[in-house]
Amino acid sequence: MGRLKTLVTGGAGFIGSHLVRALLERDHEVVVLDDLSTGKRENLPASERLALVVGDVADPAAVTVALSGCSAFVHLAAVASVERSVREPLLTHRTNLQGSIELFTEAANKGVRRGLYASSAAIYGDAPRLPLSETEPPRPLTPYAIDKLAGEQYLAYYHRGGRLNATAFRFFNVFGPRQDPSSPYSGVISIFLDRAKRGEPITVFGDGGQTRDFVYVSDVVAALVAALEEQGEVAEMPIYNVARGEGVSLLGLLEAVRSLPGVVTPLEVTHEPARHGDIRHSLADTRRLRSALGWEPAIGVAEGLARVLVG
Repeated sequence: MGRLKTLVTGGAGFIGSHLVRALLERDHEVVVLDDLSTGKRENLPASERLALVVGDVADPAAVTVALSGCSAFVHLAAVASVERSVREPLLTHRTNLQGSIELFTEAANKGVRRGLYASSAAIYGDAPRLPLSETEPPRPLTPYAIDKLAGEQYLAYYHRGGRLNATAFRFFNVFGPRQDPSSPYSGVISIFLDRAKRGEPITVFGDGGQTRDFVYVSDVVAALVAALEEQGEVAEMPIYNVARGEGVSLLGLLEAVRSLPGVVTPLEVTHEPARHGDIRHSLADTRRLRSALGWEPAIGVAEGLARVLVG
């Protein structure tokens, strides 16, 4: 296919910066919209085909500028903290839903046809049936999850109306290089590894028996790129789980971390009460994504841990 000009919101952040690099490597043009509250300029490569717009996704003026000349968008910008959404629901709502609506509406008005949206496995809540398929009824337990689900619905509204050709992705637990362990939004793997390298105590919320479906960031990017370059249109907006389809307990994760070279042992582990909104078990059914896009995760958890540790 020809060169795309794609807006990546949150493109200076963890997942976004990996996607930006992948798109540039495929000779596409990229515009990044990021307020740099958690994203970093240094995450972005130097390229004549990359433009950075520093701004807020909920600011109509910034969105209008960023979308200019684009034929597609990938919406990754979010306040990705369940805990903060519980403490400050109105503040996180502004970015996580108001910003999404602003982007979708402006893109539809400008004729930007292709749109991808980063939703979350959090929309399933503590669902009793595992693995979780995309047809599982949503049971969002937090303001973050509610906003992500509502974002899917707004995007589907524009898709059904023929104003966008859209796809939503429900990310499970994404990990990889450039995931800032000092950020309150960071994933458990980056925090565990950072503390293990420093020989500092690791805190586990709950008993550690809770399981998560971890997926390496390059595999997430591969799914996004495949969908972005696939131009077919269907009546109902596709929704895909993005995960390995493998449940790993936090205690199992700690054992894997202990075995890595460069980790200071023995690890000191402390336990604190489980956090509000945390679910017990999470496991994805990924058959829909594999079938539709020919996608297969390439990086296992152990290999991913080693890459993060040296990266």
